[in-house]
Amino acid sequence: MGLPAHFESASGAVHRCRNGVVDALRPGCQGWVMSQDPAAVEGVGATALGAAMMRAQESSRSDRLFDDPYAASFVAAAPPPFEDVPDAGDGELAALEAAFRAAMVVRTCFFDEYLVSAVSSGCRQVVLLAAGLDTRAFRLAWPQGTRLFELDLPEVFTFKEAVLSRHGADPGCERTIVAVDLRHEWPSTLREAGFDPTVPTAWTAEGLLAYLTHEEAARLLTDVGELSAAGSQLAFEQSSFASDSVLDDARNLQAMEQVSSMWKGGLNADAAAWLEPRGWEVHALERSEVAAKLGRHMPGESAGGFLTATRDASSGRTAP
Repeated sequence: MGLPAHFESASGAVHRCRNGVVDALRPGCQGWVMSQDPAAVEGVGATALGAAMMRAQESSRSDRLFDDPYAASFVAAAPPPFEDVPDAGDGELAALEAAFRAAMVVRTCFFDEYLVSAVSSGCRQVVLLAAGLDTRAFRLAWPQGTRLFELDLPEVFTFKEAVLSRHGADPGCERTIVAVDLRHEWPSTLREAGFDPTVPTAWTAEGLLAYLTHEEAARLLTDVGELSAAGSQLAFEQSSFASDSVLDDARNLQAMEQVSSMWKGGLNADAAAWLEPRGWEVHALERSEVAAKLGRHMPGESAGGFLTATRDASSGRTAP
């Protein structure tokens, strides 16, 4: 899937302003006009807004573990996510909400630290798959020369860039947004946007794979592997619906059906066992272990965690 018309010039080329943001108006650096199309807001997706809401809640705490300065602005600019879900109250739904909020905070911190480590070790090219309302391009400290690509649906960026522009957000790296549907062909569009597959890249698939079928997740990770030079890194969550009591409770609670119905299972297998024969050296980390290091309690019995992988020299691309 290529870029829609409002992301292209008459020649069809992808344009970046001085700071690397794709210009949705015309070639050059004229900025962004706030969309007045309600469909643009509705198309952002409740999951992205729900994640932004939880990041905003954490950012407002005096003992916050991170500060996302734009999360609250995204939430304020859109309708309430999951508005059909009843108030949490004090029962099962409240317990699930607390568990998901805690997991989101731990997840955000994990991927923050992963990216800082990856770029420090030489990955000066970053790709955020299904970036949603992620603002790491603006809130993390990036080494000079870092190039960051955000991939998501065009309607997500229509909403996101309008909010960021209104608040004068300025990225700390060369940021490029690429409008694609990751369930279809996307690597060629990424390369056309300036991605170099011969240099080490840090990839994230944060909060993504569970919403894909096994075939879609396998195809996505195969594409990532084919685009990854030796030394590239990859990180994503891994959770088993069979062993994670929090996810199991959510699937069995009628009030959570709007959310849980979107879960497709992802690889639905041992991710390490899938990656290792395909040229990745894999390291797994339990979510509870990350939470303990952060000094946060994880409500419930969540058996999930995170997986990081490094592309080995025999499998990665090399410069011609």
